[in-house]
Amino acid sequence: MDTATAAEAELQRRFAELRREIEQHNYRYYILDEPQVPDAEYDRLMQQLRELEAAHPEWVTVDSPTQRVGTAPADEFAEVRHRVPMLSLDNAFTADDVLNFDRRVRERLGREGAVRYSAEPKLDGLAISVIFEHGVFVRAATRGDGATGEDVTSNVRTIRSMPLRLRGAVPALVEARGEVFMPVAGFERLNAEAAARGEKTFVNPRNAAAGSLRQLDPQVTATRPLEIFFYGLGAQEGLDLPVRHSEILALLAEWGLRVCAETRVVEGAEGCLDYYRQIGARRASLAYQIDGVVYKVDELAAQATLGFVARAPRWAVAHKFPAEEALTRLRDVEFQVGRTGALTPVARLEPVFVGGVTVSNATLHNMDEVLRKDVRIGDTVVVRRAGDVIPEVARVMLERRPADARPIVMPAACPVCASPVQREGDEAVARCTGGYRCSAQRKERLRHFASRRALDIEGLGEKLVEQLVDAGLAQSPADIFVLSQQSLAELDRMGEKSADNLLRAIERAKHTTFARFLFALGIRDVGEATAANLAAHFGSLEALMQADLHRVQQAPDVGPVIAARVVEFFADPANREVLERLQAAGVNWPAPRVIAADGAPLAGLTFVLTGTLESMAREAAEDALRALGAKASGSVSAKTSYLIAGRDAGSKLRKASDLGVPILDEAALQRVLETKRPPT
Repeated sequence: MDTATAAEAELQRRFAELRREIEQHNYRYYILDEPQVPDAEYDRLMQQLRELEAAHPEWVTVDSPTQRVGTAPADEFAEVRHRVPMLSLDNAFTADDVLNFDRRVRERLGREGAVRYSAEPKLDGLAISVIFEHGVFVRAATRGDGATGEDVTSNVRTIRSMPLRLRGAVPALVEARGEVFMPVAGFERLNAEAAARGEKTFVNPRNAAAGSLRQLDPQVTATRPLEIFFYGLGAQEGLDLPVRHSEILALLAEWGLRVCAETRVVEGAEGCLDYYRQIGARRASLAYQIDGVVYKVDELAAQATLGFVARAPRWAVAHKFPAEEALTRLRDVEFQVGRTGALTPVARLEPVFVGGVTVSNATLHNMDEVLRKDVRIGDTVVVRRAGDVIPEVARVMLERRPADARPIVMPAACPVCASPVQREGDEAVARCTGGYRCSAQRKERLRHFASRRALDIEGLGEKLVEQLVDAGLAQSPADIFVLSQQSLAELDRMGEKSADNLLRAIERAKHTTFARFLFALGIRDVGEATAANLAAHFGSLEALMQADLHRVQQAPDVGPVIAARVVEFFADPANREVLERLQAAGVNWPAPRVIAADGAPLAGLTFVLTGTLESMAREAAEDALRALGAKASGSVSAKTSYLIAGRDAGSKLRKASDLGVPILDEAALQRVLETKRPPT
């Protein structure tokens, strides 16, 4: 066999292997709802196959993965033949891809000026076709292979946002196309409940939505937090179509069908790219997961002119976000020591590009998670990154495990100070017992003490804290208040002016509140809300220090575990010495206003604040609410009375909405504070 023939044979072997691998991934993704690789890996394989087929068009067959939208429907459901095929979209991954798409559209239409596009988020859910006859919902089907889908009528009927009858004047028949998805808050709640029952959890909201919609028992689907957005029309009878796609969306909304509020009409390729950037910047704050945006030529006549290729319309494209999951190899594991001594396993990875950044480290959370996921050194792992969240090792590719993969073992001694490592009871976290003797704990405690929500010492950031500890200038928070300009000037990049600014910030930090001071101490499990409750209940540091376990538990929302932490902290002679030195240095606070429950206008109400307030700091608003007898909590639950949502509110707003908690804006908060009455 000559060299050319051998090369051709190798290409054909790779071609056949790619097809088999992609078909297997399609089966696991669409039929079993158990994806084996992240989207980025799948897209890479598909791109390789497309390139081979472009170079050798004679190899392309009708059953190639590039020539079909999805895969055959599962045989547990009745088949539904779509009146109009449900095609998928071509993908754009870069700005150049979008510019080329726009150029092709303008060339085919023979236009010089900008084309108007309807732009919308690309929901990460399950495509659905819903038929209404004379306004009444009669059938729903999944996309399936584009020509034939699965009958999921009974399951879609259980979705509360799905209308069973359309509003107003409607045509004899209309097929609405949309996406079934699971909101992030609902997904997190579903997984938490499943984990509590010891059941298998879902990988992501898309998987959860697909698995929920394809339940054979509709009663199971009814318990799942599914939602639906509609984005277009399929078959229709008796309808005078509007001129533009954006007008179809308005028509769907008039009929009572949910349409994504983020949809916009934009001008030209630059308008598309601006929309992509804006949605991308807000992606993490959306109530649902998206993996890109979709651009559709808005003019329906232009859509008809552009037409279709074999598998996708020429008038639309999906502009996908950078992959947020990727494959890489776990090279080693190190253990980081936190403020409370908790040892966190951190994966050291072969660098990989995920979600727009290069990732070389990822959290493994704790040893229980390591064992549950069966992570070993040397494994090929899926790394996940969502927004600005710390990257994590999502799962292991067990089929790629090398023979020399090594188990991860919790060290018996702290890797920083060599103190013994202990794990209390059934806690998931193991901790260094070194306390302030451990330099890692000292650094984290000092960072916490100086942080914005604690004593708010401006300029005392992470790098400066590290220098102070390494130079032996700060062993405890009390040492911060005896720093001098001379000692600071010896540190790297600390000139005379910087030292003066820091010393002024330290002087300002001496005047604080009792609640902030308690939070700044870093007592284990004592967050801001608990610190505020303790401050309000005891009124003074002396009273709290003298309280026994029973008296500490009498403070609002303080249980036996937190009470034990508080008593243990104040019983430690080293901690008492630090407190004496802090008070001697002049750290002080006004006595908190202690309100009796009787007669307090907001007594019994729990408020949660989220987002940015324009008229006051969030801490000031919380203090004002507490002064009226309310409880200001840091987390949303079914017991929350009201959520105050400021600008850029995020996950707390989603959770409150899911739980049916009343939501107030900043104006309503101002009325409560001014009238000293509960919201009406």
